[in-house]
Amino acid sequence: MADDKWLVLVVRVPSGPSRHRVAVWRELRRTGALSLGQGAWAVPNVPGFAGGVARVGELAARGEGEVITLDAAERDGSRLVEMFTAEREEEWAEFLADCGKFDAEIDKEIRIGKFTMAELEEEEQSLERLRRWHRDLKARDVFGAPSAGEAEQRLKRCAERLADYTEQVFQALHQM
Repeated sequence: MADDKWLVLVVRVPSGPSRHRVAVWRELRRTGALSLGQGAWAVPNVPGFAGGVARVGELAARGEGEVITLDAAERDGSRLVEMFTAEREEEWAEFLADCGKFDAEIDKEIRIGKFTMAELEEEEQSLERLRRWHRDLKARDVFGAPSAGEAEQRLKRCAERLADYTEQVFQALHQM
């Protein structure tokens, strides 16, 4: 992908009621937009961001605001790529921390011998949340942040841990 093709979104939404501004801001964050300050945001100009950009426009319009979308190219260097990738790296770090929490939770349940269907379902939901989060982050990480590979491995490890725990729950419940 060409690193110098960007969409710059100039977002203007009236200050009241605030729910419209908050909805636009949340969608910009969910999309992975890079804040440039004072209502200006940037996203790589690739198809994966088109849906989020469209939703931002719809949300702004609901709040009687507007989004002006500009095609842009960075003249010198790759500062936007660096900034965008740094934000993805922060997201991957948070993801990795949650994988660690998942591991710790499985360890705790095994340590205390909590082998119940209710607990297994809770852990399955936690893993599914991690999978959705990973999928969303991977879709936004168009430049390949350094921790993406480690995150993929940690997610696989979480799935393996859940499979092992599932077997232990099955054995405990069915005495097999």
